[in-house]
Order: sequence, then structure tokens, then C-alpha cells
Amino acid sequence: MSTLLLTSTLTDRYQTTIPEAVRKQLGLSKRDQVSYTITADGSVQLTRAPSSEPDPALKPFLSLLERDLTTHPQQVQPLDAETYTRLRRLTAGAEFDLDTELDPADE
Repeated sequence: MSTLLLTSTLTDRYQTTIPEAVRKQLGLSKRDQVSYTITADGSVQLTRAPSSEPDPALKPFLSLLERDLTTHPQQVQPLDAETYTRLRRLTAGAEFDLDTELDPADE
């Protein structure tokens, strides 16, 4: 991608309009938030802030899961010992805290 230089003007209240090309590049919509990262060399990086909204696919997925479990409870099966052992082996040594929020970059 070639470099594109865009400018915008600050209002008396230090507000500005983010140029359309930047909004499109970051996938911004009205009411979205942006993040500013100031680097050691003094440059500033503008990125889309992580959404505080839950994943829009989560609620429909959980509804589907609930419907399926309610409609077909016979499909629920216990985890067999072989699979359990394999999962334990795959996660051996992994340390994690279930109460720690994920880094937005890891989501």
C-alpha cells in the first residue's frame, strides 16, 4: 500500500473529523472509539479501540446451543478418559488465570 497523507482541522474545542479514508481503513462507524499510541520518537498511531460490546455472534450462538441441548439432551455425552488425558497433556505447563481479561490483541 502506498503512503497517503491526509489532514484534518482542529476546531476551537480541539475536535476534528477523521477523514473518510481513515474511517474506512479502520472500519470505524459512528460512536466507535479510537485509541492513540504515542511512541518514543513522538509519533502518534491511531487505531480502532477494542469494542466494549460483547461479540455479536455470542448471543445467537448461545441461543442455538441452548435450543439444541433442550431439544436433543440425548446428544450430550461425557468426556471420555482418553480425550481428557489428551487435553491434559496438551495443556501441561500452561498457566492461566480465568479471572484475567484477555488482551484485545489476543481475542
